[in-house]
Amino acid sequence: MPTRIGQAVILHRGGDREEARNRLARLWEETGGTGDLFHRCAIAHYLADTQDDPAAELEWDRRALAAAEALTGDRAAVRSLLPSLHLNLAADHAGLGDHAAARHALARARGAAGELPDDAYGAGVRAAIERLALRLAAAPGGPPDRSP
Repeated sequence: MPTRIGQAVILHRGGDREEARNRLARLWEETGGTGDLFHRCAIAHYLADTQDDPAAELEWDRRALAAAEALTGDRAAVRSLLPSLHLNLAADHAGLGDHAAARHALARARGAAGELPDDAYGAGVRAAIERLALRLAAAPGGPPDRSP
């Protein structure tokens, strides 16, 4: 499964958004409601990025977060994804003009940011959180919510 997810991601990054979306949708169906939650999280996360409709992107990002939050045990890889997953939701809400929901999701991203590794990925997510915070500070409704 991870290889097939990776192949779809490569297609997307290579510019074949539609084929990537089709392959990821098939993988989502294959995993069904009882498939490996980590795989479902990854599939939904990448499927969100292939959507043309912002509301559909939000729905897939919600599914990715739900799968990640449903994982049990000590899976550091998933915990380190949570800030990014919340950030994606914040960006989705901001793109749809729902600044209150965006601020709430951004606060959750900030609250989970302690789980980020001290590497380029972690630095990138932290920087993206701050960029979105600046954007939301200038949006209707004032500065972002900083509560976790």
